[in-house]
Amino acid sequence: MKYLGEQDYQHGSAICTGVLLVNLGTPESPTPRAVRRYLREFLSDPRVVEYPRALWWLVLNGIILNLRPRRSAHAYRQVWTPEGSPLLAISRRQKSALQAALRHHLTGPVEVALGMRYGEPSIAEALATLKQAGAQRLLVVPLYPQYSATTTGSVFDAVADELKRWRWVPELRFIQDYHDDPGYIAALAASVRAYWDEHGRGEYLLMSFHGVPKRYFQAGDPYHCLCLKTARLVAEALELGENDWQCTFQSRFGREEWLRPYTDETLRTLPQQGKRRVDVVCPGFAADCLETLEEIAMQNRDVFLASGGEAYRYIPALNDSPEHIEALSGLVERHAQGWPEAAADWDPEDDQRRRAESAARAQRYGANR
Repeated sequence: MKYLGEQDYQHGSAICTGVLLVNLGTPESPTPRAVRRYLREFLSDPRVVEYPRALWWLVLNGIILNLRPRRSAHAYRQVWTPEGSPLLAISRRQKSALQAALRHHLTGPVEVALGMRYGEPSIAEALATLKQAGAQRLLVVPLYPQYSATTTGSVFDAVADELKRWRWVPELRFIQDYHDDPGYIAALAASVRAYWDEHGRGEYLLMSFHGVPKRYFQAGDPYHCLCLKTARLVAEALELGENDWQCTFQSRFGREEWLRPYTDETLRTLPQQGKRRVDVVCPGFAADCLETLEEIAMQNRDVFLASGGEAYRYIPALNDSPEHIEALSGLVERHAQGWPEAAADWDPEDDQRRRAESAARAQRYGANR
């Protein structure tokens, strides 16, 4: 097996801490062909769909990839922007903003790269960028506040698959989740308050999270519990009463039971309960995407209004807001504690001296061979 290295590597080269931001991914364009390619990669991940591989291959290639891409491409066209995919455009802004924040807060060199679990830019490409920058310490930040094997677990798989090919594996830290991180909760609450200050407040706040099959929860996946805690903490921060809000789950796929209550079914019943002015926020999404902009802001709005609702507003995701970037920066700083680049007494001149000494030793070793 050939491990990835560098020809005539220069020992003593500058090093840094690398931060890998990861989100789900997106098709390259809102066309059936691009969507089919994206869905094939996404739905082929055994972390996402836990069915016998041979049976699932037949279902995926014989049915789903022949029917779903055209419908999904139409949905993507509803939210596509001049910058392309909303998720990718926002993620790029998050990466740039976090890079600037970390350069301000940390004493040593830190490089941030963006990778998508499916599609481009890939995790392998992002890791190669950090490797080229000299990252010998790596912090992986999956932009999934609530852990699930289907999301964060899959990111770990992809990172491990790439790093096991490297000759020099970096020191690795991995943020499992940040569902109850004070900075994240404060940013969520601030975004809701700011929206209410500008647009007024509805009668009811729905916090909608992406769903997973119920059997994953029964098998030990903690995602459901983490979502409930996030929702409770946000409600407490907003000083909401128990009759002012609810946690629901969206985006189910297939015929089996998923986490309940379902967002669309809940919206159908709220008007009959006297709640006709509803605000919806999606705390599990770090950036707006198809599931928030098309499914929640469009499809579910139609469901609610057709069921007798009077006003329906979607509160945008945190995206690249200053509060969100500050929360992510704080998360990185805490998880990087103990590394030289995060140390208060880090001395760039001393670091440069050590690298020069290392290079000199390598040169002497080569001359004496």
